[in-house]
Amino acid sequence: WVFFCGYMELFAAYQDPDLMPGKLSSRFVVGLTTIKSNNLSGWVFGPFGVPNAPSIADPELRKKKLNAEIANGRLAMMAII
Repeated sequence: WVFFCGYMELFAAYQDPDLMPGKLSSRFVVGLTTIKSNNLSGWVFGPFGVPNAPSIADPELRKKKLNAEIANGRLAMMAII
C-alpha cells in the first residue's frame, strides 16, 4: 500500500508547475531525471481521472459542476463530524 501511494505521489498524479493548481498530469522519471515525451509523460487528467480526456468546455456548466463538487465535499466533512 505504501509503494502504491508513493508511486501515485511521485509519478502518476504529478502537479506540473505550468498547469493550474489541481490539474494533475503524469511524468516519467529515470534516474531522478524527468523525461519529457508525449508518449510516456505529460498526460493531463480530465473528468473522473481519465488521461487526456477533454475538459468541460462550457464555462457556466463547468462552474456549476465545480460548485456542486465543493458543496458535496463540505457536506462530507460535516458528516464526519
